[in-house]
Amino acid sequence: MAGERVHRIAHETEIAAPAGVVYGLIADAGSWPLFLPPAVHVELLDFETHEERIRAWATVDGAVRCWISRRVLDPERRRIDFRYDPAPAPARMMRGDWHVEERGPHACRLVLRHEYAVPADLPGEAARTGRVLAAADAAVLERLRELAERWTELDRLVFSFQDEIRVKGPAELVYDFLYRVGEWPGVVPHVVRTELAEEEPGVQHVTMDVRGADGVVRPTESVRVCFPHAGRLVHKQTRTPPMVAARTGEWQVVPDTRGVLVVCHQTVLVRAEEVEPVLGPGAGLPGARRRLRTELGREALDVLDLARRHAENAVEVIHLS
Repeated sequence: MAGERVHRIAHETEIAAPAGVVYGLIADAGSWPLFLPPAVHVELLDFETHEERIRAWATVDGAVRCWISRRVLDPERRRIDFRYDPAPAPARMMRGDWHVEERGPHACRLVLRHEYAVPADLPGEAARTGRVLAAADAAVLERLRELAERWTELDRLVFSFQDEIRVKGPAELVYDFLYRVGEWPGVVPHVVRTELAEEEPGVQHVTMDVRGADGVVRPTESVRVCFPHAGRLVHKQTRTPPMVAARTGEWQVVPDTRGVLVVCHQTVLVRAEEVEPVLGPGAGLPGARRRLRTELGREALDVLDLARRHAENAVEVIHLS
């Protein structure tokens, strides 16, 4: 990096929430896809005491990017140091830190710093990288502030559930059905239309028109990251239905001694301000969770049942032939 200038940017925000709450949000990288709009998926690769290595997928300038980051967590000082390994192109080096400064029992300052270097013969890229980081950092800090300041109700806004089904057929055919989301219209009852773009193998952008329980067709958008060899397909909804602020999930295809277990796990962040407009005056979070659990669970079970039939019917055809 000799002769290359190290660029530094920093952003901060004051948050009306306990410092421990804010630190918890940034320490729990696995929850970022639910809480931070650009984040799609995070995998924990290694973990030792207060050090970890994660692989993260996120949308950057409309495209999904993937990188590996090493993080050192210091809960006592409420600081997290991170370094991209390797740095995302065109940067040769990129690192930074989060720091939560306590300002009182229910007040703190969150600081996010980045350092990066690009090749000396690409001065324009240094400026562009700085602009992208600055915009992303400011948006992330604002989102974390909004979440942290609702910390007393956050546990009630987030809920998870799963649906599952057993299949007497090949796991590969089950996964094949889940993967081919572009072929769902006319097959899956609630799916009216899909547009599928796969910018690279295993990373799918899906635009889908979905018919709700009320009969209304609404557009949704999502990003899916596929792990066929592991029988996993994770997804993040980027355009959500009413009452849903964020939604993440995972399809798992698990062969075992009894056949194949197929699981759909979903986590939802409720948009509290839309509950009464959708459900009526006096409606609360319990009613919203029940409605969403019923509707999203029904959609998942429709897909699970069709995946089962896709695999089992193929087996029957083979036996008959």
